[in-house]
Amino acid sequence: MRDKERFPGEGSVALVDRLVGEGVERLALITRHSAREFNRDVHDLVNPLTDEGRLLCRQMGEALPKGLHLRGYASPPERCVETAKLIIDAHAVGGGRRGTVRPVESLGVFYALDQIKMWKALQLAGGLSAFVGQWAAGEVAADAMIPARDAARLILRSTWLRLQGGQENSNVDLCVTHDMTILMLRDQWLGEPAVTHSVGFLEGLALYERAGSVWLRSTFGEPVDISTAVA
Repeated sequence: MRDKERFPGEGSVALVDRLVGEGVERLALITRHSAREFNRDVHDLVNPLTDEGRLLCRQMGEALPKGLHLRGYASPPERCVETAKLIIDAHAVGGGRRGTVRPVESLGVFYALDQIKMWKALQLAGGLSAFVGQWAAGEVAADAMIPARDAARLILRSTWLRLQGGQENSNVDLCVTHDMTILMLRDQWLGEPAVTHSVGFLEGLALYERAGSVWLRSTFGEPVDISTAVA
């Protein structure tokens, strides 16, 4: 699916469309934010979306099925909040239903206990995928990062509880986060090793219930039963 995308985010849209077509009534789409600046002179989390990134958000929002009611959650950095707002605004302009957008810490980088140590370890690893692979293997200092498996469970459980507690007319929780989070979740629960994968802008994972079990699915893989993670 990823190789055939006409624009970033189309894979996430197709995943939502497929699940809705299969009868899934409510789901959470955990997605990376849109294209952003890479200014090394500021703290990385301050870097905003680019104009292209804002356009990609609108394209994704326009492409989402219009029978859905979306509400948004985002990592606190502005680029994540803006991604959610732009997608939901574009969805609403096209005739879709919308809810509010608000930041939640569970979609942020709460798992970094010491961000300075984290960034140093990332630089030494030579890249994000290699760093997340080291984190997943327990090779990152314990005072720098929460264990990857623990962080994954916290994210999935909090996302699931929000989805369960949502209004009956809300179909999709749009949950905007970071590529590190998506890499870690795929590594820990989908059998997609971080060291051999990357995460594109607006690439997402779907969390949903079917036949009494809770499932997690990427845009290009098979669904995995993660009921134990959210119990």
